[in-house]
Amino acid sequence: MALSNRERARLSLGIQAGIFAAIVVVLILLVDWGAVQNSFFDLESVSGMFPGVITVGLWNTIQYTFFGFLFGLFGGTLLALMRLASFPVYRWIAAIYIEFFRGIPAILVFIALGFGASLAFNLNLSTLQTASTALAIVGAAYIAETIRAGLQAVPKGQMEAARALGMPAWRAMVSIQIPQAFRIVLPPLTNEAILLTKDSSLIFVVGMAGSAAELTKIGRDGILQYGAGMTPLVVAGVCYLLITVPLSLLARRMEERGPGRSSRRRPRKKATESPVTAGVK
Repeated sequence: MALSNRERARLSLGIQAGIFAAIVVVLILLVDWGAVQNSFFDLESVSGMFPGVITVGLWNTIQYTFFGFLFGLFGGTLLALMRLASFPVYRWIAAIYIEFFRGIPAILVFIALGFGASLAFNLNLSTLQTASTALAIVGAAYIAETIRAGLQAVPKGQMEAARALGMPAWRAMVSIQIPQAFRIVLPPLTNEAILLTKDSSLIFVVGMAGSAAELTKIGRDGILQYGAGMTPLVVAGVCYLLITVPLSLLARRMEERGPGRSSRRRPRKKATESPVTAGVK
C-alpha cells in the first residue's frame, strides 16, 4: 500500500529522530564525562579569573568594539557617499580603499598600527587607540558597501520629488535618503558589530598591559595560570556570547520589523459600508 505524503514525512521524521537518539546514547556511553568536566568546566580552579574577566576583559572588549564601530560607521558612510558621487576621483578613491581593506587580513592592520606606526611615524598609540583605529579602518570598508546598498535601495522617486519641490541635493540626501537607508541596513550593521566584536581579539598580537587585556588574552593566559584545561577559554567564550547573542537577537528583531514586513502582519480592516452603499442594499 502506497504511503501518503504526510505518512512519508512522519516516517522520515521518525527515522531521523531514531538516528539522533542512537547517536546521543553512544556519546553518553563512550565519552569520559569526568575528563570533560575537568577540561572544560573546572570552575573552581578558575575562580581567580573573577571578577577581572568581567571588569577588565569584557569591559575592554566592549570599549574596543564600540569605538571601532562608531568611527567605522562614520568612515563607512563617507565612503558610501563617495562611491555614489558624480565626481569620478571620489569614486576611485573609495573603491580602492574598500577593495584593499576588504582584501587583506585584519591582523595586518593591527600589526601595522601596533608596530609599524611607531617606527614609521613615531606614534605611540595606546591599546584602546590601536584597537579602535584598526577596527574602524577594517569595518569602514565593509560598512561602506552595506550603506551604499541601502542608499541605492531608496526609491529614486523620493529624491526626484524633493528636488522638484526646490530642496537642495545635499538636504534631500541628509533628510530623506540617508535616514531611510539606515533603516534598511540596520540588521546588517548589527551583524557587522558582531564581527568587529570578534575581531577585537586580534589586538593580542601587539601586546598589551594587564589593564588593557581583552577576553581572548585573559582566556589564553588563564590556560597557563590556572591549569584548568580549556576552562578559561570557555569562560572567555561565554563572555563573548554576552555581547554577541543580544546583538544577534536585536538584528533578528529588526529584520522582522523591517520595511515591508510590518504591513504584512497587520490584519486588514474590514471596509465599512458607506451610506450610499447601505442605501443601495
